[in-house]
Amino acid sequence: MLIPKLRSYKGVTPKIGENSYVDDSAILIGDITLSEDVSIWPLVAARGDVNTINIGARTNVQDGSILHVTRKSKNNPDGYPLIIGEDVTIGHLCMLHGCTLGNRILVGMGAIIMDGAIVQDDVFIGAGTLVPPNKILESGFLYVGNPMKKARPLKESESAFLKQSAINYTELKDDYLAELVNN
Repeated sequence: MLIPKLRSYKGVTPKIGENSYVDDSAILIGDITLSEDVSIWPLVAARGDVNTINIGARTNVQDGSILHVTRKSKNNPDGYPLIIGEDVTIGHLCMLHGCTLGNRILVGMGAIIMDGAIVQDDVFIGAGTLVPPNKILESGFLYVGNPMKKARPLKESESAFLKQSAINYTELKDDYLAELVNN
């Protein structure tokens, strides 16, 4: 049985922006909005069932990552949606749960970002880093560790790489889309 990669939940179906790519093995469910030029790679699971997921332009979510949200409740009337800005690179096997990410961020492989955490623009999160609930990661820094610690200001080359990584994945996504058209 073929499982559709875009699945409705309570009548709400994911919205896919222009020139975006969602791999056939990825599953997106419910209230999810992808902006233009987003790439969702193999085995990504995203569930916008009890809150919303919004992903900004030119963001890439790499293989095996999990995206989820926190439901609205009496104690937390808005719950925690998952909001991801533009030009964000989310490495392989990351878990993002009800957090907010700004623009030009790199989330290293295997990182976990928990409910209510806010990552400001221009941040580098090292592989395997755990960002606990409700933490704020300030713009312009490298964060590493479990739990995360502010390691140091970003080097100029690292800041430049944040945007370049998004460009690299946008170009790769375009190659994949071209293959689909040609086959």
